[in-house]
Amino acid sequence: MNLDAVERFVTEATADTVASPEHLEAIRALVVRALSLAQHDTNLGDLASAVTALEELLEGSHLFERFRDTPKATVFGSARIAADTELYRLASALSAGLARRGWMTVTGAGPGIMEASSRGAGRDKTIGVNIELPFEHGTNEFVDVEQRHIATSFFFTRKVIMTRSSQAFVAFPGGVGTMDELFEILTLLHTGKTDPVPVVLFDEPGGTFWTGWSEFMSRHVLDAGYLTPGDEVSWLICEDVERALAEITGFYANYRGSVVSDGEAVVDLHYSPTPEQFAELEELFPGRSFTLESGSRGSSLRFAYNGRSYALLRRVIDATNAWAQSRS
Repeated sequence: MNLDAVERFVTEATADTVASPEHLEAIRALVVRALSLAQHDTNLGDLASAVTALEELLEGSHLFERFRDTPKATVFGSARIAADTELYRLASALSAGLARRGWMTVTGAGPGIMEASSRGAGRDKTIGVNIELPFEHGTNEFVDVEQRHIATSFFFTRKVIMTRSSQAFVAFPGGVGTMDELFEILTLLHTGKTDPVPVVLFDEPGGTFWTGWSEFMSRHVLDAGYLTPGDEVSWLICEDVERALAEITGFYANYRGSVVSDGEAVVDLHYSPTPEQFAELEELFPGRSFTLESGSRGSSLRFAYNGRSYALLRRVIDATNAWAQSRS
């Protein structure tokens, strides 16, 4: 491969763009990787799939970039939920409540819970990420297909697009697709591949879908040691719209973000604790040392963390959010 030719091509092709040096380096790496495929007898079908996947991921990134500063909640759930059911009504009410609080709703753009959520949020507050299936519907009427919609060919690109830009997730009862999406989120959280976020498992009053799921997780996953004890803090089973809204928005009452690296976590906060609150934090986590640092945008809490117990990180975030609640 002639790398000098690649460099000239990238330089000329991006001459009139606003790409940063970091963006140019990423573009250069993509070009080199793509051209390297010419040196191998790669399966044509695999090549076509790779091109399609990249196109979908980039298109999704471009779509969500327009709404970067708006918080978003992704809602999962069955496409088979009828419009005259309580679950449909609750999904619609939840997204309507999020819209009133300035949030957008991300859905799969189809019928059932997806339609209910889009309906409640409204066309201006909905982003639809559809999947092209030979036996399924199109996009529901409450999604703006021109401005706030993307259709994908692959489930994995769809999940990446639906999850990487959201600050909360809500799962209503559903089938294997809903389970796939929920476990994707939980996997990302417990492996540190995504930032901490609230996860709400919503059911109708008296429903047993998520309580039965939780019993399975407790008896056959947590008790067997496949997750760390206490990791069930990563989800909340809920059947009340206001409680779900409080869980989602309350997660960011004080918490701004976090970074985990080199055996420690740094949790960024809007508000610093009082001396009494800081002392209570150390009492809540005996044997763990916390360091508080102040900055122009707020404060940061630093502590030792090996990344293996998401429950610990989540409990620290919950404790710091309680500080903000005491200010109101």
